[in-house]
Amino acid sequence: MISWKKAVLACAVIGLTCTVAQAKPIRVGAAVYGLKGEFMQMWTNALKAHPAVKDGTVQLTVFDGNYDALTQSNQFDTMIPQKYDAIIFVPIDKAAGAAAVAKAAAAHIPVIGSNTLVSGDKLTSYVGSDDVVAGRMEAEAIVKAIGGKGNVVILEGPIGQSAQIDRSKGIQEALSKTPAVKVIEHKTANWSRAESLGLVENWLTAHPDQISGIIAENDDMALGAIQALKSKGIDPKKVPVAGIDGIVDGISAVKRGDMTTFFQDSQAQAQGALDVALHTVMGPSYKPRSEIWAGYGAKMPWADGTEKSYSVPWTQVTPANAQEILNKIPKSN
Repeated sequence: MISWKKAVLACAVIGLTCTVAQAKPIRVGAAVYGLKGEFMQMWTNALKAHPAVKDGTVQLTVFDGNYDALTQSNQFDTMIPQKYDAIIFVPIDKAAGAAAVAKAAAAHIPVIGSNTLVSGDKLTSYVGSDDVVAGRMEAEAIVKAIGGKGNVVILEGPIGQSAQIDRSKGIQEALSKTPAVKVIEHKTANWSRAESLGLVENWLTAHPDQISGIIAENDDMALGAIQALKSKGIDPKKVPVAGIDGIVDGISAVKRGDMTTFFQDSQAQAQGALDVALHTVMGPSYKPRSEIWAGYGAKMPWADGTEKSYSVPWTQVTPANAQEILNKIPKSN
């Protein structure tokens, strides 16, 4: 298949004027770890809403990894022989995903990481948020809410995913400064609201009246924890809960006073990654088409699309800014 870049060069050589419609679409594969959770649904909706996808410049295929590293590896084995122009990768496993990226790099297919990281240095670029910072912020919020002392439980993401590793690191960094706060349970609930519900119900039974606060490494698990508290007749305001992501249900829970969360900008991560991918494929003349770059300005500069890593800022969700953030979340088509 002739790439976008080659098509444009060919037109220049023979003296023709090329338009978007005359060139073949750029084929981009988005390999995401799983689409059951609300955040990755938001991320995917944002990617599909990118101007280059909507006007046909990009032919986008989204691959659901079903929370399985082998499935994601097999999806790379599909995209590489078909000579996709670029791949955007949201891996389920930091270590296991590295081999798939290396295979694509060997085939000269750029891979842009987004949201979660892989080991090694083969990614062309990465667009995501600092999960160590997120873990630290949510732990600090719970410590403050419980007055700097008491027992907490921690709901972790899928073990081995970079978000789980880094958010756990940030949580431990914060808690290490507050020795009067004790962790009495910690276990993965795999980003799942249902798994979290069952797990927290068990913890509440095992530790009656002993849990002072709940730290969940994403909003879905935080919401499951809130359901568990309510099922036991406990007011979430009495046992503070913190999450991360700023999904719709999480923001609504903040408005009710049921939890604390921090907004992870799915649009900036997804559309930013696609802009970087298009710059890699089309060359220096490409200018970013997503509105997110203007929105963040100096907080996340485009830098000619050549940075190895782009850090999307976090925003704490409060009752005052909740509706404004809700308005930013892309809706499904």
